[in-house]
Amino acid sequence: MKTRLVLFTFFTVSAIAFLCGCAKQSNDAEETSTEVAVQVGKVARVTMRARVDAYGIIEAEPAGGGKPAGAARLSTPTANIVMAVPVKEGERVEAGTIVVKLDDRVPLAQVEKATHVVEFADQNMARQRKLKAIDGTSVKTLQEAAQQFAAAKADLAAAQAQLAQVHLASPITGIVARINVQPGQTVEPGTVVAEIIDPARLVATVHLPVAEATRVKPGQPAELLSGQSGNTGAEGRVVYVSPQPDDKTATVLVRVSVPPEAGLIPGQFVHARIVTEEHTGRLAVPREAVYTDHDGQSTLSIVDGSVAKQRIVKVGLRDGNLVEVEGEGVTEGATVVTAGSYALPKETKVRILDLHEGMK
Repeated sequence: MKTRLVLFTFFTVSAIAFLCGCAKQSNDAEETSTEVAVQVGKVARVTMRARVDAYGIIEAEPAGGGKPAGAARLSTPTANIVMAVPVKEGERVEAGTIVVKLDDRVPLAQVEKATHVVEFADQNMARQRKLKAIDGTSVKTLQEAAQQFAAAKADLAAAQAQLAQVHLASPITGIVARINVQPGQTVEPGTVVAEIIDPARLVATVHLPVAEATRVKPGQPAELLSGQSGNTGAEGRVVYVSPQPDDKTATVLVRVSVPPEAGLIPGQFVHARIVTEEHTGRLAVPREAVYTDHDGQSTLSIVDGSVAKQRIVKVGLRDGNLVEVEGEGVTEGATVVTAGSYALPKETKVRILDLHEGMK
């Protein structure tokens, strides 16, 4: 009987020890399983910008504000023959520089003749004034001399206008972009003989959906990107927003200034990123740090020691990979969970992975 009691006691203690050991192992396993491997980022104080994207082409600035357009096409008023092309493509010309000369023999003769008539009429009027000073002529004769001088000047102006019709000059200062004729060529009325562009007066003409265009105003900065790599060419500014949308495309025309150093040329495709809103000195975190549920509530997890604590935050602008946040415990330099933050409990023990470990 005593032997049975000892054996019973031994088995009972062993069972309790076994159960306690299992319970301890279970608790250890549970504690281990609650540790979540995560990657982290930092809360930074930055400038956040909201943008709208638009696409279009580079064009010459249209005429306006008392200035001619930033590009000009020279065309022939009548049928004629090209006598000379004094400039070449790529050459810089000043306003008034003759670019193409048509047959000018008749207009030159008319200008020469009219010039002589003006000189004679001027001399005659001067003589009549001297005679009138000594009462050597009548007022009527002096008036007739003045009228003859005025008529001669008018004839000269008309002859010079005819000469200008065959001496095709650039109305703007710019670069000769194209010459379409050569000496000896016969041209018909309206033939475009040359094109001049002022590279300092280019704009990016883009189109925006009506809903997005309501956020765009003149004066807003815009990044201009070109090429397949999307390199930033320069920063311009919105100079015009059409007050009337295009009914066919439901878009609004917008023009952005192009600085000369951008190196962009007319006809080139361009991507404009117009900054519609800017917040300076705001706290921001990587986008993946913020989780927004079906009810629209946004949270992130701040790492305190080895524990990630969930915080409700108010979300602001999104800019690239950053999102503006505001909330309790969100301070500059704080560590937040990024990769692995999805649906974390309110408080979770975490193990921070380095970047290479997280990529395995």
